[in-house]
Amino acid sequence: MVQNYPHNDVWPDPPETTSIEVLDELAKGLGDALERAHAARQLLYGFAEHAVETTYLGSSTGLRRRGVQPTGRLELNAKTADRTASAWLGRTTRDFLDVDVVEAVEELNTRLGWASTTVDLPPGRYETLLPPGAIADLMIYAYWTANARDAEEGRNVYAAGDGATKIGQRIAELPITLRSDPLYPGLETVPFVDFTSSLDDTSWAFDGGLPIDATTWIDRGVLNELIRNRGHAIRTGAQPTPPADNLIMDGGGMASLQEMISTTKRGLLLTCLWYIREVDPERLLLTGLTRDGVYLIEDGEVVGAVNNFRFNESPIELLGRISEIGVAELTLCREWNDYFNRTIMPTIRVPDFNMSTVSQAS
Repeated sequence: MVQNYPHNDVWPDPPETTSIEVLDELAKGLGDALERAHAARQLLYGFAEHAVETTYLGSSTGLRRRGVQPTGRLELNAKTADRTASAWLGRTTRDFLDVDVVEAVEELNTRLGWASTTVDLPPGRYETLLPPGAIADLMIYAYWTANARDAEEGRNVYAAGDGATKIGQRIAELPITLRSDPLYPGLETVPFVDFTSSLDDTSWAFDGGLPIDATTWIDRGVLNELIRNRGHAIRTGAQPTPPADNLIMDGGGMASLQEMISTTKRGLLLTCLWYIREVDPERLLLTGLTRDGVYLIEDGEVVGAVNNFRFNESPIELLGRISEIGVAELTLCREWNDYFNRTIMPTIRVPDFNMSTVSQAS
């Protein structure tokens, strides 16, 4: 007799696995890329990995859940032979069938070409384009810290004072939407709570098996929801809102990165953030470094690479200052991709990104 389990989970099935064969076509592409880099007197580094995790969750009360999570990523770093210029990019994938190595290496070569000219710039506030990977690092941290209890107790940027939160308040002038959905095509994640804690120190020990629904956190610029576990939801009369392991940001923009570069009079292209740390939780002020590619744009063209900076920015304050948002696309962040790598993000333009000091990072 075949037993039917709730949620259509196939509880009796063995764990799913992966194998080296999933990297076959990628390895061929990388082999060709390494040979071309050697011929061009360039250095090409990186790694690819693929993992499949199967989670079984059961209880004495009859709970039976099974979730399968494939995760793949490719990171590449290209340098000139003298190591004076460096560029990084990454790709996230479920199975590597959608990873185009030729396109990735061409993008790295383009960035190294930009770096053939170097420009020293002082610290200051610059009009800046942040491509999807860079803005992902900032939005992921805003997501991780979107805790309803902390907001009600006045301990994070989402607090409105006197026990209230900023839910219902406009935090972005543009119609920006930030949401998570465990069933989003191409970003599918385990659709139930299979973790006991989260990075904001919320306990989920008593929420195992709780369904994770699609949730819109920011709805057309308005803060719509915050993260809360079942216990806090019961105490406050709200719905539990466990976080999914993906994040999608969109604002309806259709411009590509290249199109946004072409309409920039003078500004910076900031491709990669690094060593991000929290400075002030009440503002969600973050500090970090630029790395592996900051470029100067003049009259619609990238004219050279500039020195690295330390930046100081709040992702939430940044949302309120975005002046243009481009097309959203699948991306891999740099700083947090050991922990979170399922994101769709746009390129954004901000008129006054705060480069607080010059950094010696390379």
